[in-house]
Amino acid sequence: MKKKSNAQLSIFNTFKTKDEELTGEANRQRLIIAILASNANPAERTRTGLSQKIAKRHGIAWKNIYSGIFRDLDEILIPIGIVEEQGRLPLQRGPKALQEKGIPFYHLTKKGVLIALSISEPDNRENLLAKFFAQAESEEKEYEKMISILQKMSPSFTHSIFQKYVKAFCDNKIELLPLDLSKLKDASDKSLIIQKEILESFLRLSSQEKQDITNFLTKIA
Repeated sequence: MKKKSNAQLSIFNTFKTKDEELTGEANRQRLIIAILASNANPAERTRTGLSQKIAKRHGIAWKNIYSGIFRDLDEILIPIGIVEEQGRLPLQRGPKALQEKGIPFYHLTKKGVLIALSISEPDNRENLLAKFFAQAESEEKEYEKMISILQKMSPSFTHSIFQKYVKAFCDNKIELLPLDLSKLKDASDKSLIIQKEILESFLRLSSQEKQDITNFLTKIA
């Protein structure tokens, strides 16, 4: 029987004295997930490849963050089922045993794709949505049409839905899979309620009132 992991995802963790600033661990995990969510080639999805891409982004030596990347993968992202090994790349040099075994490269699981939709770093959100729903269970499919429409209408609002859903998972309030957005009624903050209230009220306005409100919001947002 597989032992349940106590690993905790840290993608929303902030400093205690700086609520708006993500910790180094949170940023590392977000970038790992974002790279694996992209079209990066297998060499860029090894531990070394991930370290090099992230280090280049921050202008530091990749060896300085390798241990952190290794720990994020082996102690957190893999044990909780967000990332898994996809294959191995052959080595041309080094110990013979390592050459024969090769070095692993990784990809996101279905769970990982859902988590990727909750962070701002990936820029291929529509592809990620399609990838997630291609693997969806029948009860998850009911959300596909509306989420796809919302993604085209308001990408920011759609992102906020996934962000709140995954944040609730990180806070141990809900199980992540199967996807069940109705859980947000109990787990989310008041912002979704406010957005729903605005939308319902907006639909009841006259055409002129809608235009006035739109003009007002354009000035402040």
